[in-house]
Amino acid sequence: MTEEPTRKRATTEEKSGSRRDLTRPDAPEPLPHPVADNHCHIDIVDGDDWFRTEQAIAAAKDVNVTRIVQVGCDLPGARWAVEAAGQYDELVAAVALHPNEAPRLAAEGQLDEALREIEALAGSDVVRAVGETGLDYFRTDEGGREAQHASFRAHIDLAKRLGKTLMIHDRDAHDDVLRIIDEEGAPERWVMHCFSGDAEFAEQCLRRGAHLSFAGTVTFKNAQPLREALLVTPQDRILVETDAPFLTPHPLRGRPNASYLVPLTVRAMAEVRGDDLGQLCAAIDVNTTTVYGKWRA
Repeated sequence: MTEEPTRKRATTEEKSGSRRDLTRPDAPEPLPHPVADNHCHIDIVDGDDWFRTEQAIAAAKDVNVTRIVQVGCDLPGARWAVEAAGQYDELVAAVALHPNEAPRLAAEGQLDEALREIEALAGSDVVRAVGETGLDYFRTDEGGREAQHASFRAHIDLAKRLGKTLMIHDRDAHDDVLRIIDEEGAPERWVMHCFSGDAEFAEQCLRRGAHLSFAGTVTFKNAQPLREALLVTPQDRILVETDAPFLTPHPLRGRPNASYLVPLTVRAMAEVRGDDLGQLCAAIDVNTTTVYGKWRA
């Protein structure tokens, strides 16, 4: 495998000059049944104590997080995700152009070429999803939305043509995400990555056949609408993820995240729902296989 990338996480704290606690948290108690981290960016560095791939996988397995979906959301990341998933049995890959990549590439006249490379990468057997694609109105203003929409539609078409799961990034764009899904037609399997809506939006996604993937945000104190969305989601549509190194769950918010911290989120989810922890873990495990297929590990 080629040398691992060391893309540094760009943080609000670093830009403002304030300081974060970048020490890696202790491992939580292992889960009673294996689960998968359904969305992770091992290649993005947060802090000085960076996990290399082998370390990230080993630490996750120690707490019964036995499988990881490694997501590449630009061309370098997508290439690396395919290579990593080819080498490590515990990984599968997802590849796409992140919504915020689309306006930049379009402005440089490179969007169509980049989409062609994503299609070539997505043909690999280790790639189980086209994602994360979608819409992001938080970081992209109205001037970039046309490119986002075009890129999103192209990724939906690609997922359907290749029979891959569609993995959607949705930030402040709920209505347009559903509108474009309705206009293009959803693939057989699609996931709302890091679900961020309320119960009403959850039900709209579920009616269209989506699985909802919950991240550490569900543990945040100001996330009651998200917890209400979790309550209306059937157990057979629930996934869990880290989006590491981002979105570290409470009470470790702000510190480096990694797949081995999934148990904190799953335990919080079980408590919110009143589910037996082992049963919820088993359901997430089955749901992950339903959405992404079997791993080699």
